[in-house]
Amino acid sequence: MVIRRWDPFIELRRMQENMYHLWRGFSQPVGGNGDMEGWAIPLDVVQEGDSIVVHASLPGVNPSDLSVSIENDVLTIRGQTGSDSERQEGNYLMRERHTGSFHRSLRLPDTLDVERAHTNYDHGVLTIAFPKVEAKQARQLAINVGAGDHVIDEEKTEA
Repeated sequence: MVIRRWDPFIELRRMQENMYHLWRGFSQPVGGNGDMEGWAIPLDVVQEGDSIVVHASLPGVNPSDLSVSIENDVLTIRGQTGSDSERQEGNYLMRERHTGSFHRSLRLPDTLDVERAHTNYDHGVLTIAFPKVEAKQARQLAINVGAGDHVIDEEKTEA
């Protein structure tokens, strides 16, 4: 019998990795040809000033094969990549490039103005910028110093 030191943080890290893979919805190969059906697109979501910017990595994808839609505050990116199985002259020893259909959905916060969204596709990266809604942007409040009237008028609260 081997005595091993138990480290609870290793177990927590392992559980976190399992939840991460479950959350990302990693795909399993379909069939024996190695194609990935419905593979997930890697995304970066960045806050830049008063905008939220989504960067989707789509190397080798023709922009005409992409579809971007927003419905009920859910951004969905769909597309299709061609398969190069016609050019296959031997058996793959390793195949990591995804082919077939793909999609990715992302719930957007209601603080974004989806009507003014701007898209750009350059060098295999789809960029979608969402400005924040003017009324929902953070605003600075002035700080009054000294004795101020902080009591709410009772006549106004009864109405």
